[in-house]
Amino acid sequence: MYLNPHLPLVYHPNYSFSFDPNHRFVMSKFAYLYDHVHSLGLISDNLVQPILGSPAPLELVHCDDYINDLWHNRLDEKAMRRIGLPWSEQLMARTFTAPLGTLQTARLALKHGLACHLAGGTHHAHYDFGSGYCMVNDLAFTSETLIKSGEVTNVLIFDLDVHQGDGTAAMLTHQPYAYTCSIHCEKNFPFRKSASDLDIGLNPGVSDKEYIGIVDETLSYLLKTLNPDLVLYDAGVDVWQQDGLGKLDISWQGIEQRDHLVLKRCLEHNVPVATVIGGGYDKDHRRLAARHGIVVEQAAQF
Repeated sequence: MYLNPHLPLVYHPNYSFSFDPNHRFVMSKFAYLYDHVHSLGLISDNLVQPILGSPAPLELVHCDDYINDLWHNRLDEKAMRRIGLPWSEQLMARTFTAPLGTLQTARLALKHGLACHLAGGTHHAHYDFGSGYCMVNDLAFTSETLIKSGEVTNVLIFDLDVHQGDGTAAMLTHQPYAYTCSIHCEKNFPFRKSASDLDIGLNPGVSDKEYIGIVDETLSYLLKTLNPDLVLYDAGVDVWQQDGLGKLDISWQGIEQRDHLVLKRCLEHNVPVATVIGGGYDKDHRRLAARHGIVVEQAAQF
C-alpha cells in the first residue's frame, strides 16, 4: 500500500501536555498521534505548525466575555464543570491554538485538495459556553473565517463523531453559506441537541454495513445538491464498537471504510476536504492514537 509522504499535515507540540492520565479525556493522544503518523513515514517537510493562539481571533464567532473569562480563568465552577477539564495555562495555549490549526488545514486543503489536522473537532463548544471537553469551536470559527474573507462561497461540515455536533449547529444556524450535517448516535450526549441543517440520529448498536450505507447516501446527496467549495470532515473515532462513550457497533475496518469513502466521494466531486480528528475515548492511549490515525492513513492513499 502506497502512502503519500507529501500529504499536508498540521500539528503543534502544545496540543499535548502533562495531564492526568486517568482523566476520561486523553490529552496525550495528540502527541501519540504525531508519533504514530511519523512511524508511518508521513512526516517530513509536509508538516505545518500553526501560530500560537489567543482569544482575539475567536471573537469572530464567540462571545467576547466568555472567551476572555475562559482565558483569564474567570469562569465559575459550574461553567468549568460543564466543560469537564481543569483550567491551566497549558490548556489555554492548546485550546486557542488548535482552531488556528483547523483554519490552516482548511486553507491547505483549498490549495492541495486534501489536508489533515492532527487535532480539532471541538463541536460541543457554543457561542458563550463550553461543553463536553470543548471550549472553543474550531469548525464554526474556520467556516466563518473563510466565508467572511471570501476564500470560499459555501462550506459543508460533515460531522461523523458519535456525538451530535450541537455547538457547531447552534453557532452556524444563521450562516446560510455553512451547511451542518451530523450523523450520530441519537441516544447519547448531548442530551439536549441543537438542530443541524441535517441530523441523522442512529440507534445504538448500528453496525458497519448499515452505517457505511447511510454515510455514503447522505454525503453523495449533499455533494451533488450543495456543490460546496470545501468539506470540513470531523472523523470522530468514538463510533468504534469498544469506545468508552460510543454505543455504536462499528469495527476498526468499518472506520477505515468510512474514512476512505468520505475522502473518495469528496475528491470524485473535486471538492477539497480538510479533516479533523474529533472524539475518541480509550484507556489504551496508544491504541486511541492509532485509531485517530486511520483518517490520515486513508488520506495518504490518495
